[in-house]
Amino acid sequence: MTPALIAYWVITILLFGVLFALARNFKMRLWARVLIGLGLGGAMGFAFGGGAAGCADGVACVPASSKFIGDAFVRLIRMLIVPLIFTTLTAGVIAMGDPKRLGSLGGRAIGLYVGTTIIAVSLGLVFGLIFRPGIGIDLSAVGPDAVASVQGKLALAEASGGVVDRLLAIIPQNPVAALASTDVLAIIFWAILFGVGILMAGERGKPVASVIESAAEAVLKVTEIVMEVAPYGVYALMAWVISTQGLDIIVNLGKLAMALYLACFVHAIVTYGSIIRFVVNLPVRRFFGGIVDALAVAYSTASSNATLPVTIANVSENLGVDKSVAGSVLPLGATINMDGTSIYLGLIALFASQALGIPLDAGDYLMIALTATLASIGAAGIPSAGLLLAATVLSVFGVTAEQSVLIIALIFPFDRLLDMMRTATNVTGDAAVAVTVAKWEGALDEEVFKAKSVA
Repeated sequence: MTPALIAYWVITILLFGVLFALARNFKMRLWARVLIGLGLGGAMGFAFGGGAAGCADGVACVPASSKFIGDAFVRLIRMLIVPLIFTTLTAGVIAMGDPKRLGSLGGRAIGLYVGTTIIAVSLGLVFGLIFRPGIGIDLSAVGPDAVASVQGKLALAEASGGVVDRLLAIIPQNPVAALASTDVLAIIFWAILFGVGILMAGERGKPVASVIESAAEAVLKVTEIVMEVAPYGVYALMAWVISTQGLDIIVNLGKLAMALYLACFVHAIVTYGSIIRFVVNLPVRRFFGGIVDALAVAYSTASSNATLPVTIANVSENLGVDKSVAGSVLPLGATINMDGTSIYLGLIALFASQALGIPLDAGDYLMIALTATLASIGAAGIPSAGLLLAATVLSVFGVTAEQSVLIIALIFPFDRLLDMMRTATNVTGDAAVAVTVAKWEGALDEEVFKAKSVA
């Protein structure tokens, strides 16, 4: 072991001890410990990962030695995805008592998701015009290896089939196989159908309903157990990300990163905040305070699906959303709500047009907005979805396939840090829509929502 590796682990163990003491002796709330873990991990990644330049070799990077802790945390929360979606969504349908309520609830949720997505794409275009991130970018710096890698990922994404194929895939030929493969849309379809079947069975379906409802409660308790590992998991993930990515790359694509982060922040505060404050007349600060755990996990894992168990727990326990709504609206949002990606697509379009010197007119802006909105909503389940979506959007204003590959290859090494913010934005939108739909459906406990303490 090298002296640097020994020092890193000694400091890491001491910091883990501090986090444990904060929980046990000082009763510090989970969200605060998660944020501390996030900050400490970033600092350690910078200090032991080569500073601004990052590690030359990610495998040999000292903070990478603790990445297994973050990987274990991600595996733990991914472990909960299938049982949580299936049990909470089925229990939610049962709790409605009438299958007709599904139409009202689903229609309102999808309408809100589509509406916020349109606003998100527009924000991406606006911030692209303000920051002009593509001006002065040298595409000749993209190496052949990066181009080849992106071409392979695009080919993989395109092999997933067209829109019709993806729609048909929502109907599982084998529900057990869908559960085993974590096919979220197929699980949602089967859970809703199964819940409706239990309701239609009447008295004979009540024993099954009781089992499902008990299972949903048990899975939520397991989620609470797993979340106690969160401060250590996000520490390890952030240390790895910052150490391998470094900060030099932020200088190269700083305008793009700044535009994305600010646009996502504005979208979260203005769009979602306005929905919470003016549409359902609830305190905005309390809303954001109630989902801090979910936001920290979303930012560190860059996965809406992986964050789903935490989002459901936060929304139901901290914000008072009935489990029937949380269990149906949030899994749907984790699959179709991609507001962060929509902002990103608008920015990438402006970035490409500026870097390639392609002028855009009003018709081009309209087509970019329309294509990005439709593509992002229908992108669930596509491998390398962000890459395929970017290539699709760029094609509507004359960017060739070769030019698209160059643009994507330039950004791809930096994408993890961008994806973290996009995911946090998506999760915020999921929670805002769940609260709004719950309020409209009379399924929101406002006393819990307005409580000062956050569990």
